[in-house]
Amino acid sequence: MIDGYRFGEIKISGKSYRSDVIIYPNHIDSNWWRKQGHNLEVDDISEVIDTKPEVVIFGTGQPGLMQVEKKTIEYLEKLGIKSIILPTEKACQEKKRIANSKKVVACLHLTC
Repeated sequence: MIDGYRFGEIKISGKSYRSDVIIYPNHIDSNWWRKQGHNLEVDDISEVIDTKPEVVIFGTGQPGLMQVEKKTIEYLEKLGIKSIILPTEKACQEKKRIANSKKVVACLHLTC
């Protein structure tokens, strides 16, 4: 469960993380980074895809500078996976809102 988010830090189930995270239904990858920094490609989320989520929420940072490439969204759509792209604070809120009704994975950029 996400307890809170602020620029550069997220608290999940009482533990603080200061690097980008992927929140899976049953674990957290606390060492996530993209090959192209602020551009997210399909290869950056191959493990996410392998878990077959219904929804992937992308937190694009506090001001929203991380970009999810169009071909990544299109690829997820072909697999029947919905993408939600929001600044990280709103992405955290959306994750909380739908986590009990859908199989959700959240990929969250914590800074810019």
